[in-house]
Amino acid sequence: MSLKYAVLAALLEGEASGYELSKVFDVSLANFWAATPQQLYRELERLARDGLIEARVVRQERRPDKRMFTLTEAGRQDLRAFAGAPPRRPTAIRDELLIKIQAMDGADPEATRALVEEREAWSRGKLARYERVRERLLAGRGEEEYLREAHRIGPYLTLMRGIAYEEENLRWCARVLTILKQRAPLGRADC
Repeated sequence: MSLKYAVLAALLEGEASGYELSKVFDVSLANFWAATPQQLYRELERLARDGLIEARVVRQERRPDKRMFTLTEAGRQDLRAFAGAPPRRPTAIRDELLIKIQAMDGADPEATRALVEEREAWSRGKLARYERVRERLLAGRGEEEYLREAHRIGPYLTLMRGIAYEEENLRWCARVLTILKQRAPLGRADC
């Protein structure tokens, strides 16, 4: 999948500037599709050139003019076709920390512990951000009520996946740290 469809999907929320879209990516899409602001702006230019989005300039006082982007009908059709097609292949985990854990035997156990604790802190932070987004989306409603009545539920469903992913990261980190603590007295370094 390309960044193209992540941008088109983000624009389903309505008109947005590049800056606003980068914030959407930070908060809502980063749990499954990351993009730098530079990548995002290049993709916006491509999508506009291809007729999948339209841009209009908004004049601002004391600030540079900004461009606001919206989906075109061609963009909506392309996104509908994408959403209805099967994924090309399941996602593969590509995580440098897992390679480090695979190779940890014989390495400094404290360094390994620190890496896992860093991942744990990162996951706690992401989970807290996702929970804030969840509360904002629910706006005082229960989950079942929201899922029954909300105009769009796709962002909530992907947010649920992000929350589950970070919760699993935290369970894994806790388990690894427990194992490392139990093995510490052994002083083993066999490979």
